Amino acid sequence: MQGEKISIYLAADSTVRNYDSTEYPQAGWGQFIADYLTPEVAVKNHAVGGKSSKSFITEGLFDPIIDAIEENDYLFIQFGHNDSTKDRPERYTEAYDDYKHYLQQYIDEARAKKAIPVLVTPVGRLHHVSGEFLTDFGDYCNAMKEVAEANDVFIIDLMKKSIEYLSSIGYDRAKELYMITVNGTDCTHSTEKGAQEMARLVSQEIKELNCSLSSYIK
Repeated sequence: MQGEKISIYLAADSTVRNYDSTEYPQAGWGQFIADYLTPEVAVKNHAVGGKSSKSFITEGLFDPIIDAIEENDYLFIQFGHNDSTKDRPERYTEAYDDYKHYLQQYIDEARAKKAIPVLVTPVGRLHHVSGEFLTDFGDYCNAMKEVAEANDVFIIDLMKKSIEYLSSIGYDRAKELYMITVNGTDCTHSTEKGAQEMARLVSQEIKELNCSLSSYIK
């Protein structure tokens, strides 16, 4: 119900985290999601670069969230980019096995605190081949959807929405949203402009969820 104070906690990776001025223009969408929310909502961005669904838990990064989260708060969970790195066993997960197990843990612990979990598929990369933007991390997106369905959990398919958006504006404009325009190589991380656009897409999807948080979208 709008007017009540509410917090959104973000458990995620580098595509969501906050960046300081020394890292400009790199940014995560978690920096800007508050711009699309009414003042009653506090965003608690706990996203950390390089983390997976597994390492965020095993390294104790989830503990402060669970200690602080309260009834009717929201927990947004976006992992997948780093879960797919087979050469980094400390963070690698198999999509249909331990990835689903860790997602389940976020859901169960949030619900134990009477908070509301929301799964978010990985944000799209600037992966453009033969005139088409490609969807990455397909198994992880599908596995997350299976977990959401099995648990009756809200899900935002940010991969689908971000790729649709990139396709709608075309490669030249889409490229400006990524750090490749700064360093010539990075097709994963967003510039501030890109992070703002991804936050806008997330806010639109929150509204479409028709949940208690939807009424807090500007």
